Amino acid sequence: MSGVSGYTHTQEQLDDYANQNNPNNDAYWANLDNHANQCNPNNDEYQGDDE
Repeated sequence: MSGVSGYTHTQEQLDDYANQNNPNNDAYWANLDNHANQCNPNNDEYQGDDE
């Protein structure tokens, strides 16, 4: 089981984590889009090893 704890994270961090893992939240889709862009060699955001 993976997650974050209120003992080790601020409320803002907990909220950000929840938003990024909620398909009903824009942050969820932004996170997916960002990851896809970083993995796509045809995208300006590509994070390849050959930079």
